[in-house]
Amino acid sequence: MAAIEDILQVERIETDIYRGPAFPSHLQRTFGGQVAGQALMSATRTVDDEFAVHSLHGYFLRPGNPDLPAVFLVDRIRDGRSFVTRRVTGIQNGEAIFMMSASFHVRTDQGYEHQDRMPPVLKPTELPDRLDDFSAEERAVFKEWQNFDIRIVPREHLVTSDYFAAQQRVWFRYRHRLPDDQVFHVGTLAYMSDMTLLGSSKVPHPDANPQVASLDHAMWFMRPFRADDWLLYDQTSPSADGGRALTQGRIFDLSGRMVAAVTQEGLARTGRDMPADQHARRDR
Repeated sequence: MAAIEDILQVERIETDIYRGPAFPSHLQRTFGGQVAGQALMSATRTVDDEFAVHSLHGYFLRPGNPDLPAVFLVDRIRDGRSFVTRRVTGIQNGEAIFMMSASFHVRTDQGYEHQDRMPPVLKPTELPDRLDDFSAEERAVFKEWQNFDIRIVPREHLVTSDYFAAQQRVWFRYRHRLPDDQVFHVGTLAYMSDMTLLGSSKVPHPDANPQVASLDHAMWFMRPFRADDWLLYDQTSPSADGGRALTQGRIFDLSGRMVAAVTQEGLARTGRDMPADQHARRDR
């Protein structure tokens, strides 16, 4: 698997036009986190350093071909004193595969502060590293992510609430040291945030075998963090119906600081023949 620094290293090919590299993949479609991360890095390249991304909203429009690079067209929607807005379109073979709006906020603003508390959870070091212990089904997906340490907290060790329909908690981090530039950590978390989140919708349905794919994805970045340190992904799925599932995640660092929040709707379709590799197609 390619290093995340290489995945996020988009190439400028013209003013506000960037190309994201392609890498060998076992998947039949490009991983959504890769497309989102490269789109975000393209937008960031057009923004002054005094601004940092605070939110993004993306739509996965078509399956990407993992063997081909993607081209990202950046529209400069607004440049204000406190906020900057960009719109990015990812293209392959002349068709849009992804669209994103990203908003950047000046780094020097100040205001009141509060946050939810991190839920009680086992420490990541109390959970096994599963890199060499995946089932055959899991390897089809997780082999793409071997540079990431992903540890799902066992259900029997979760402190849950009866008011939530589905809950899951996952520790994750990038296994190798990243540059200190916060831009790399934000881009890496955008990539990582598409991992495991849709799986939280399957918690109440352990015997289901749905066709799954990310449909849209939104993130908010609250505080600086390092993606090569442990982060807790506290996930819920408030609702699933009509072949779609809504999922949400709050991301905390080891000290309990809430650093980001994620909302994603995904395809969760049943009642028809599933493809041999349900993770490798998006057939709408």
